[in-house]
Parts: sequence; C-alpha cells; structure tokens
Amino acid sequence: MTFEVSGEAYDRFMGRYSRPLAARLAQWLEVADGQRALDVGCGPGALTEQLVRRLGAERVSAVDPSETFVAACRQRCPGVEVHRGGAESLPYADDTFDVAAACLVVHFMTDPVAGVAEMARVTRRGGWVGATVWDLAGSRAPMWPLWAAVAEVEPEHGGERDFAGGSEDDLVAILRAAGLRHVESTAIEVTVRHPSFEEWWEPYLHGVGPAGDAIAELGPDGRRRLEEVLRRRLGDGPIELTAVAYAARGRA
Repeated sequence: MTFEVSGEAYDRFMGRYSRPLAARLAQWLEVADGQRALDVGCGPGALTEQLVRRLGAERVSAVDPSETFVAACRQRCPGVEVHRGGAESLPYADDTFDVAAACLVVHFMTDPVAGVAEMARVTRRGGWVGATVWDLAGSRAPMWPLWAAVAEVEPEHGGERDFAGGSEDDLVAILRAAGLRHVESTAIEVTVRHPSFEEWWEPYLHGVGPAGDAIAELGPDGRRRLEEVLRRRLGDGPIELTAVAYAARGRA
C-alpha cells in the first residue's frame, strides 16, 4: 500500500485521529529530554511534531516511503532530518536512537517483522521500540462506519480486518518476532466529534489508503449507494466517533 496523496489530503482523512493518538504514543514511550528519536513511516508528521515538542528538531529524525509525505513533514517540522525510505531498510547506523516509533504504519509495511527489527537495530540497547495500529480486527478503527457500509454495498470486499498487526495479539507477536524484549501492550482510545456528515465524509473521497481505494473501486453508482447507506446509519450530524488503537512496545 502506497500513499502518494498530498499531506493535506491525508491530514483531513486521518490527521484528526492520528494527532491525538501520536501524543499518547509519545507519552507511553517515555520520550524525554536529551533523547534522540526516530519516527518510522512519519506521514505528514503527526508523531514527528510530538517528538519535536519534547526533544527539539535537531534530536528527531523521520522516514517515509512517500515523496509527498516527506515533503509535507519537512515543511511542518523544519530542522528535522527527514529521509525517503521504507522501514525494512532504514538509512541509519546501529544504536543511533534512544527510541523508535511507528504510528499507524506496521500494517502497511511490506514485511512487518523485518521493519520492526530494523527499528530495533537502529535503537540503542534498552531503548523503547514501539508501534500503534488501530483495532482493525475488532472493527474499532476510525473507518469502521465506512467498512460496515461497504460490507452492505459490496459484501465480498475484505476491508482491513486481516491486515498485519490489526489485533493486540498480532501486534505483540510482530514485536516479539522482531527480537524485542519485555514486550507489553495497551489500548488507546481517541474520540473525535464531527460537526456534520459532510465534514466526516468528504475526506474519504480523495483516494487515501485502503478506504479511498475501496470507494474508487465501487465506481460512481456504488459510491452513491455507499453514501446513502452511511447517511442512513450516521445521520446528518454531529457525529461522535471513538476509535481504539493498540500500542505495543519492547526493549531493543
């Protein structure tokens, strides 16, 4: 899965959820003054911003395979070293960072175990390596109303339930398979209030991620049916949605 969309489009789609989630992740990973931190799969910079607030730009690095996201992160977080690349081959020496984190990324890695193992490689011994993924298996991601409606319009579509790391046990298993020690996990809730149906729905129409792909595949008629189902289920708004992510961390 690639995300060759603008940083603005991604922010409108997921940033409203990923920003509060990133703040909670940085806190849980005990990011503290004097450390060096790496944001893997940084996107437009939701977690990068949180790391900069705690450490300063000169002590934060970020990497993402999307050229548009790299550009957006550089613009949002001036002074941060942002590279284009994938998690499975990080452009850093061993033991470079005190903490490495991946916020809503593991399930999109080509090889999640290899990606997390790379995060561990570039983290000093004893440092935290952590990741979050929405509870995809339990249908508690922010996109759950969409996928429930897609299942009604296009029952054969698989959605995201089977993505890697989409359950607490699976995410923990990935970190352990990557060689991390003392792996532990927690659940993080994020609640967002959408003032209207249109404000919630419009960001889904810009082709972002699996949800954007699914909507595009339905075609114009299918998309109209999908919107009708969603309006029937959600109403005109305001709409308050609570999403749950699992976070796991282990020692390098």
